[in-house]
Amino acid sequence: MFKLTSLNLNGIRSANAKGLEAWLTLTQPDCICVQEVRAQAADMQGRFEHLAGLRGHFHFAEKKGYSGVGLYTRHEPSEVRVGYGSSQFDAEGRYVELRFDTPNAKRSIISCYFPSGSSGEERQQAKFRFLEEFYLHLAQLKSEREFILCGDVNIAHQEIDLKNWKGNRKNSGFLPEERAWMTKLLTEAGLVDVYRQLHPSTTDEAYTWWSNRGQAYAKNVGWRLDYHLATAGMASGARSVDIYKGEKFSDHAPLTIDYDWALDAGT
Repeated sequence: MFKLTSLNLNGIRSANAKGLEAWLTLTQPDCICVQEVRAQAADMQGRFEHLAGLRGHFHFAEKKGYSGVGLYTRHEPSEVRVGYGSSQFDAEGRYVELRFDTPNAKRSIISCYFPSGSSGEERQQAKFRFLEEFYLHLAQLKSEREFILCGDVNIAHQEIDLKNWKGNRKNSGFLPEERAWMTKLLTEAGLVDVYRQLHPSTTDEAYTWWSNRGQAYAKNVGWRLDYHLATAGMASGARSVDIYKGEKFSDHAPLTIDYDWALDAGT
């Protein structure tokens, strides 16, 4: 069984101070995809290159204290790709892909952090540009290999994916254009929302993010913003899912899915 976790850290130093590494030591994932590392290479040296025996690979933002993604793994990749070839968004540290190719299979695990548009119209338009070009990237990648993309997508796809959907129809993260993009990805592009494959109708238990305002976490007024998006071949191995809420490492909860295959065997 292959255990794959995704978690937006909201800062790796903060998340680790809240017990992240101890939890990883206990749960022993094969890979954990992390987003919002909010650190530079110099900050990681001697401290965060490895966590709980897992080796990290990173894409840092040029802007200090901003964005950044990582992928910690106990398996040695055949290739590491940092960025997806975007003239605008690769500078923001949003994409790292580990390839685990064998003579029998081409497979990738990707950690990705989609832009948020909640800070204003300028960033919302940037988010739309990202979605447009990233769709093309994923479609091309799917034609070449099997993959699972884990990350904070910053989109709640369906009404069952957030508590107050009626009041958020004009807010970033639940805009009609964003939801339509996700539908297109899961239909025309043929990717699979692995959580929904396993749990097609859950609502309250599906949330992975809660605002720090008010009593959102205590009242479970949440959103499902974190995903495993996979090609059908890799999604078919999904067996069980866990959204861990026993501890709070950030404003997101870790999303873990167990898959019935092994990367190194290509089976």
